[in-house]
Amino acid sequence: MQLTGAEIIIECLKEQGVDTVFGYPGGAILNVYDELYKHSDEIRHILTSHEQGASHAADGYARSTGKVGVCFATSGPGATNLVTGIATAYMDSVPMVAITCNVGVSLLGKDSFQEIDITGVTMPITKHNFIVKDVKSLADTIRRAFTIAKKGRPGPVLVDVPKDVTANKTEYEKVIAESVNECRNECSEQDIDAVVHYIKKAKRPYIFVGGGAVISEASEQLRDFVSLVQAPVCDSLMGKGAFDGTDPLYTGMLGMHGTKTSNFGVSESDLLIVIGARFSDRVIGNASKFAKKGENCSDRYRSGRNQ
Repeated sequence: MQLTGAEIIIECLKEQGVDTVFGYPGGAILNVYDELYKHSDEIRHILTSHEQGASHAADGYARSTGKVGVCFATSGPGATNLVTGIATAYMDSVPMVAITCNVGVSLLGKDSFQEIDITGVTMPITKHNFIVKDVKSLADTIRRAFTIAKKGRPGPVLVDVPKDVTANKTEYEKVIAESVNECRNECSEQDIDAVVHYIKKAKRPYIFVGGGAVISEASEQLRDFVSLVQAPVCDSLMGKGAFDGTDPLYTGMLGMHGTKTSNFGVSESDLLIVIGARFSDRVIGNASKFAKKGENCSDRYRSGRNQ
């Protein structure tokens, strides 16, 4: 069936199971808002007082629900106001799709009223971004944006759509949303055997949990693992909630904002078991002195496999 670009955007959001959108309207995105209003019984729109509030709200929604957060903004200052929220989602690996609208295709690159190269602006703080200049590629682009936002290490994706693309028509066919296995990597028996070997050998193991354990919903498996190893557990700010903070084995956060127990414990451990963390500078401080008494199993194991 023939649909406008604005209609296709809303239909694609429905395909992806989106039930809530945060945003602030403006001239370039009015076609999309007109269509969104027609589907207000299926997709709830939360009007924020500022576009930055929309991106932060989409970020918070994604963190609390596990779904992809979605936000809307118009061209120019509307789009640039999303930047801080997008950057937050990027830094903390939060799935988000930001949909902005821009000036017409014929006006791009001509310093038009409220024209901003928002894809250029957000390139360093998104997993990927798109500008859709042909309505025929709009549906596939939005679907791809959601897949990228969810796949592997989650993060934000921006889709910029010129206003005339939202008005143009093309054929649309509904597609079932792609199922994405988030954060699942296969481990060989050799990998597992090596880990077990080092855990059995360790006399003072410590477990450090990061946001990856939250994203992959591995709390139950983490609890079982800790019960088997019987090692103390610390976490990063993003890892909070993955392990029970009232458990006797929990010692608090690690790093400059962490507890004395966790920092001294990791410093004295002979094996640091890291689950879903990226060793940020807030955690490790001086890298040459971090967990210095621990055996560097990863380097030894990699060198052994390469022989």
